[in-house]
Amino acid sequence: MDFIIIANLLKIWFICKMNQTFGVCNLSLVPLRTEPSDKSEMCSQLLFGDHFTLLEVGEKWSRILTGYDEYEGWIDNKQYVKVNKATFDGLRNSNSVLGLEVFYRATKTDNHAILKLLSGSTIPHNVDGLFYLGETRYKIDGITVDINKSEFRSGVKDAAHFYFGSPYLWGGRSVFGIDCSGFSQMVFKQFGIKLKRDAWQQVEQGELVGFLQEAIAGDLAFFDNEEGRITHVGIMLDNQQIIHASGNVRIDPIDNQGIFNEELNRYTHKLRVIKRF
Repeated sequence: MDFIIIANLLKIWFICKMNQTFGVCNLSLVPLRTEPSDKSEMCSQLLFGDHFTLLEVGEKWSRILTGYDEYEGWIDNKQYVKVNKATFDGLRNSNSVLGLEVFYRATKTDNHAILKLLSGSTIPHNVDGLFYLGETRYKIDGITVDINKSEFRSGVKDAAHFYFGSPYLWGGRSVFGIDCSGFSQMVFKQFGIKLKRDAWQQVEQGELVGFLQEAIAGDLAFFDNEEGRITHVGIMLDNQQIIHASGNVRIDPIDNQGIFNEELNRYTHKLRVIKRF
């Protein structure tokens, strides 16, 4: 009897997998919301090339699961296009992102419409700057970055400084507005290191650094609230300074107690743990 139940569950799982549909963000930057409403909270953002599985498609909104960080939310049906599994897999395995420029210009070759794409956008394999996203062909101006984990330690400071001064935005993932975990995720994306979306998820990744004095550039420091919940993350520049999104992307001193804001003359975030990637 148990064998029959298991067999039926596997059959249902296989049918669901076979019937999966996929989508990709074909605009520069769109909101991902917690509920299917324009008034709903923005929990994250999708950049051009961000791909996902469609879990539910309604008249105006679709519930999705992102391929990059397995994050769930709702996107407006007008702000993506459906793609086949081969395109989805190609984007998931893509080794190219847009580098540390405020924007890149991409032109649709059929109607010459121009998109301004942001740093960290995922670009499919291209030849001489030409690539397809779904059925549309694009020409990109500028050079994409072939991600390389071996360059992380030498390049992480420059990647983090690219966002310096960017305003804090809950759910943001761009230089025009970014939150603390979006900041760490987008910096690490430049080197092909995949981080989950939220700080409480990111703290479960990486390897523990025992002492603050052992921290090096690129380590992530996590901070908790009075209930012990992880609520903040920042990127260590060395064992005395941290760059993080708090009001804006800023650099502050850090010690064993946490982040000290010299403008406010007080500690603003209590250090919980440091992780290395």
